[in-house]
Amino acid sequence: MTNQNNILLVTGADGMVGSAIRRLDPPNTVYLGHKDLDLADFEKCKKVFGEIKPTRVIHLAAVVGGIGGNTIHSGEFFRQNVMINVNTLEAARLVGVKKLLSFMSTCIFPAQCDYPLNEKDLHKGPPHPSNFGYAYAKRMLEVQSSAYRKEWGCDFIVGIPTNIYGPNDYFNIEDGHVMPSLIHKIYLAKKNGTDFSVWGSGQPLREFVYVDDIAKLALWALNNYTEDSPIIFTSGNEISIKDLVGLVAKAMNFTGNIVYDSTKPDGQFRKPSDGSKLKKYYPDFVFTPIEDGIQKTVDWFLANYPNVRK
Repeated sequence: MTNQNNILLVTGADGMVGSAIRRLDPPNTVYLGHKDLDLADFEKCKKVFGEIKPTRVIHLAAVVGGIGGNTIHSGEFFRQNVMINVNTLEAARLVGVKKLLSFMSTCIFPAQCDYPLNEKDLHKGPPHPSNFGYAYAKRMLEVQSSAYRKEWGCDFIVGIPTNIYGPNDYFNIEDGHVMPSLIHKIYLAKKNGTDFSVWGSGQPLREFVYVDDIAKLALWALNNYTEDSPIIFTSGNEISIKDLVGLVAKAMNFTGNIVYDSTKPDGQFRKPSDGSKLKKYYPDFVFTPIEDGIQKTVDWFLANYPNVRK
């Protein structure tokens, strides 16, 4: 039986981070995916939260995509994410949730910003045009959490992970994020004996965090982080897309030709983030080396293909 006095509710539980939290198996946890509850429907959202009566929430649900998805679906990404977030936090407030952690991402920071990205710079300019709809919607999570804290004393906090990757990612070639898209594309190139075509020049730099690390940090933050401002979850290690491609090719044992398609966009060149706040609070946390994380992700992908989300 679930302890009715201490229930953790995870939204977006069928996604990559939600699946990683399941693997950690925290006690007294209820997992809700989109098939269980449409968070864009406030009346249903309020009803389900009233039935579960969670004391803590990890809010992961979102409509997401890579450069392609964000560019094509800017209006839809804005509308859906705003509704999902407003409804979830309001339903949590109404049932008296004691602690709620929401997730943003580093793509929401201003396109023109001092580096490394710091939590205090979140609203100091517009985001990159390639993802402005999604970015502004996700920024409102921080605004809503702060406003709820100010008016009603809600202990609602926000985490900002850098690029997350791992098992159960969304491996769509057109709309997925860079890591899962690369893995799927290189798999097909190897299978079909074709060139491996990569969007852009390969020069941009990104930071990546293995999903199991994010799951651990989410559970840690629920118990240890209480600041009004967000906290960035990052190892602080940058890698070029070209070097990333090399690691994925090695993990996949791909020896074919790699072609960089300069007609496709690179996105933002780099956006290093400041992990000093996390190091202050959790100095002993050890991130999974990217080589190990990629190998685990590729092994999972191969073991689960063709049933991966794509």
